Amino acid sequence: MSNIVAIVGRPNVGKSTFFNRLIQKREAIVDSVSGVTRDRNYGKSEWNGKEFSVIDTGGYIKGSDDIFEGEIRKQVELAIDEADAIVFLVDVEEGITPMDNEVAKLLRKVTKPVLLVVNKVDNAKREQDAFEFYNLGLGEYVTMSGMSGSGTGEVLDKIVEILPELPEVEEVKDELPRFAVVGRPNAGKSSFINALIGEDRFVVTDIAGTTRDAIDTKYNRFGFEFNLVDTAGIRRKAKVKDDLEFYSVMRSVRAIEHADVCILVIDATRGFEGQDQNIFWLAEKNRKGIVILVNKWDLVEKDTMTSHDYEKKIREEIAPFTDVPILFVSALTKQRLLKALETAVEVYENRKQRISTSKFNETMLPIIEHNPPPAIKGKYIKIKYCMQLPTPVPQFVFFANLPQYIKDPYKRYVENKLREIYNFEGVPIEIYFRQK
Repeated sequence: MSNIVAIVGRPNVGKSTFFNRLIQKREAIVDSVSGVTRDRNYGKSEWNGKEFSVIDTGGYIKGSDDIFEGEIRKQVELAIDEADAIVFLVDVEEGITPMDNEVAKLLRKVTKPVLLVVNKVDNAKREQDAFEFYNLGLGEYVTMSGMSGSGTGEVLDKIVEILPELPEVEEVKDELPRFAVVGRPNAGKSSFINALIGEDRFVVTDIAGTTRDAIDTKYNRFGFEFNLVDTAGIRRKAKVKDDLEFYSVMRSVRAIEHADVCILVIDATRGFEGQDQNIFWLAEKNRKGIVILVNKWDLVEKDTMTSHDYEKKIREEIAPFTDVPILFVSALTKQRLLKALETAVEVYENRKQRISTSKFNETMLPIIEHNPPPAIKGKYIKIKYCMQLPTPVPQFVFFANLPQYIKDPYKRYVENKLREIYNFEGVPIEIYFRQK
């Protein structure tokens, strides 16, 4: 599990620029996202050996100016509820605005760490102008320029300093697999869980602390044993609209980071929408096993769209990672629910599998020899040796004389061959080429 940092503030103070800086690949900051549009609001960052998730609330605010204020208030309240630390971004050019005062008023009541960051400070005069932000009553501030990047290091030092210490997770041998049921609101997550458990226990839970932590249920039926990590059962806050994208992403982040396999429930009557994709890429980026369940399949007119067409559309949306099981189910009629569980267990086993180095070389080297990486500038690339790394998720390294010349298309070719031979269905895998 990693801490969640939420970036809040009114529009146009530079939240997204700052967010992009945090998740870009610099020396110490990891995980630059390919396909920016699909996850522009969530990323992972690391600084001085501390990893944390970053959420940019700016990307979730839609609508005209007159509803901005209400939306921002809602987002800040959510960030206060769900995040571990909050970065409040303000703009030195415009000084303190009434909306900044509103946000500050909310943040002054908070017990969680809040870091006030004054953006667009790129010269000494602006450094002087920043003094007025003491009037927000949030104590010390840090200055930076999101555009040029100056001061970003100091901001990151401060973020890492204020993050709460995470409890040490004890490694338990043979721990039960953890399956997280995720998806947008109203896709049928609760119905799916109730149908599995056979009782309506995920309507409301009034246990202190459930607002933030995903609820674990030990499941032991039909020969399966695992922990179900549920997001649907988390108590709904009265002030939160169910369809608020930001909220379901915040919840999913927690549950996904906590799980081995994510069961993504989507609503067949609505299709595979942007929010479903966001959650899918969230799971993929966290290197979790994934099973997609198309729920409410009993409500779809079968002559207009067959399961084959539907599946094809989803696979187009999730490319290039298409080796994912997609099942058509109905929580209401209990259609194919056991199959869904079996599949989740298979994906868990796939994710755990280890291939011996000798077998792996025997299999992969002849394939590579038969179709080597293309020569570049008259230089031939030779791959001599390969192995699976001893990591919790499947990662493979291939040792070559000139790894820098191996391009993405060849990497994909190797991954596809690997998937053809070994069953990694539903599991993201990573392939590295290193200097021999």
